[in-house]
Amino acid sequence: MAKETPREQTLVIIKPDGLSKSLTGNILTRLSETKLEIAAAKCLHVSRDLAEEHYTALRHKPFFEEVIKYIMGGYHPRKKVMAMVYVGPDAIQKVRAVTGATNPEEADSVTIRGQYGRITTKGVYENVIHASTSLEEAEREIKLWFEPDEIIYDLYLTKTVEVTVKKRVWTSSVSSPASKTVTPVSRPIIKKSKKIRT
Repeated sequence: MAKETPREQTLVIIKPDGLSKSLTGNILTRLSETKLEIAAAKCLHVSRDLAEEHYTALRHKPFFEEVIKYIMGGYHPRKKVMAMVYVGPDAIQKVRAVTGATNPEEADSVTIRGQYGRITTKGVYENVIHASTSLEEAEREIKLWFEPDEIIYDLYLTKTVEVTVKKRVWTSSVSSPASKTVTPVSRPIIKKSKKIRT
């Protein structure tokens, strides 16, 4: 009887250059070859705080500012990224195998980075995709990029706390045909229970 491989999870980010070059479909197709499941996905603007926390290990490197500017979309017309959580047996190794080496020039030409990545004249690695390198890194990154309720599985321990948050919400609008003005519905402060990771 074959030994069952434990399920893993990994964070995958299609970076601003991947979105700007309309590579999302191609990248998702390549990732589907892994036979892993997408447990969470979202498009978002990367704040400086999120970028710095994500790349905290590079904080003292001379290229840190370029990496932060890159992930925040500073070099591309599309400023967002697509963040995803993939789950399944050997998720980290399988995703890394199709992703390729961090340096696009060292990545095998059949990998995502080998096919679509480049190094700019300023020396910035535009490698179109990020993938966690270890279980520990995956846990740290997933907890950084996603709230527990954004993931279809309970991957890590959580607890429920009550929080009061102020956030942007969709509005119903009443448009006056004559003036073309829009009157938004008020945006209340929302009080809700929220799961947080421990």
